[in-house]
Amino acid sequence: MSSRDAWLGLLGGGQLGRLFVMAAQSLGFRVMVLDPDADCPAGRSADHFLCGAYDEPQLLAVMAEQCAAITIEFEGVPAESLRWLSAHCRVTPSADSVAVAQDRIAEKKALSAVVGVVPYAVIESENDIASVPPELFPGILKTARMGYDGRGQVAVSDVTALAVAYRRMGAVPCVLEKRIRFVRELSVVLARDHSGFCVTYPVSENRHVNGILDVSIIPARVDNAVARAAAEAAVAVAVALDYTGVMCLELFECEDGRLLANEIAPRPHNSGHWTLDAAVTSQFDQQVRVVAGLPLGSPRQTAPAVMVNLLGELWVQGTPDFSALLDDAYTRLRLYGKAKARGGRKMGHYTCCGEDVGSALTRALDLRTRIEPPLIVNIGTTTVTAEKHGEMIA
Repeated sequence: MSSRDAWLGLLGGGQLGRLFVMAAQSLGFRVMVLDPDADCPAGRSADHFLCGAYDEPQLLAVMAEQCAAITIEFEGVPAESLRWLSAHCRVTPSADSVAVAQDRIAEKKALSAVVGVVPYAVIESENDIASVPPELFPGILKTARMGYDGRGQVAVSDVTALAVAYRRMGAVPCVLEKRIRFVRELSVVLARDHSGFCVTYPVSENRHVNGILDVSIIPARVDNAVARAAAEAAVAVAVALDYTGVMCLELFECEDGRLLANEIAPRPHNSGHWTLDAAVTSQFDQQVRVVAGLPLGSPRQTAPAVMVNLLGELWVQGTPDFSALLDDAYTRLRLYGKAKARGGRKMGHYTCCGEDVGSALTRALDLRTRIEPPLIVNIGTTTVTAEKHGEMIA
């Protein structure tokens, strides 16, 4: 596909979409974005923005007529919209692949046919609760659809707690996963083109807080055999789904050495943001290349890196002072241009590079203590300021 006068379409207007738009424009493409939020980050960066629902026929028709190829920014886009668009232009990833990732029940079945998964049970009605094996407790009940960043899930200790949680979640289809002990959480980002050629990035070691990614360390501090097995598992899943595009597979490294798949993200992933600053080709450049039918770039890592998410809590007292990040020669700050900050919302991230993972991690964590606002505590009529990571206030 020639980049001159070529349009690419994107369904979804969040930060992943904004970074895709920038990558596409840097390669000479123009981008049309569809999103229901009139002030979405990708919409403000796009060459043409359509504000409306993802299943609005008239808007889909505009995209189909204008765009040579279309992709997605997140997995919540209706699969039926992608199926309709695929009859008019190239759509990456396919509607079928996205449909699997949209539903935890379908996703678990697909993953378990290829790699190991956490023991689970499907809960589609209250009748299913009585037959849940006792060895699945304690567990985590997750809604089958629309759950991410810790949303749509609750810990349950027994059958009684499961029944209560299931009703509180609206008695919608769910998956109960056994809580397992694991050494660390890992993820593999890959890109697979329309000919089946696939490249994988180095494995990321991830730390989550309240279900939201907090810190990613790349390369993961695992031995070569574990890293190789993780990459092979991700490729096997992509092949089984006949997946095209950028995809991430999240995994648990268990105490006994097993790798168990957690979930698929059919798009660029938060744990792959480091590729913007420490890889030959970023995950967003790869996404553009697959969509446009261009050869894949090298996924080689250029420096050890640590990525830290910046959540809305940092904005509780106004825009944070990022001077410490901006003054550091080995750190790159990226803000997403979101109009409103709220708790748990991803507002940006920064990536620290180093000669080794240890030095990059030390720098990243030290910088975080220099940008986080102090904790304000009211004691009677006196206001006390205390460090967030200091001792408990007596």
